[in-house]
Amino acid sequence: MRVPFNRVASRTAVDSARSTLAALTVSVGTVGLAAAAARPGLLALVDQHAAAVRDSLDGDREPLTAATLAGYAEGVRAAALEHGWAAPDGPVDWSRPDWLLTRLLAVCALARSLDRA
Repeated sequence: MRVPFNRVASRTAVDSARSTLAALTVSVGTVGLAAAAARPGLLALVDQHAAAVRDSLDGDREPLTAATLAGYAEGVRAAALEHGWAAPDGPVDWSRPDWLLTRLLAVCALARSLDRA
């Protein structure tokens, strides 16, 4: 049986997207989402960023996917690195996270909601 090339590419793309989101969750999401659960102000900020991410990805018209979220996160991170942003050397101070970390945390929250759907 021959497998069409586009199916292989799609599976690879989905696996790559899920891998990107899993790495993001390990580096930012797990600790950040726990901090947000304990800090109502941070949770509200993450919710605002998540709404902005949904808007920029047309999430009201098209369902969000792992691929769109991973692509968004990679694009935001790449742009930040080009502009001199550096990842924190140690643990993140979630009482005062920078814009990029909050945005990436919002992507993690949205990715978590995909897993529940």
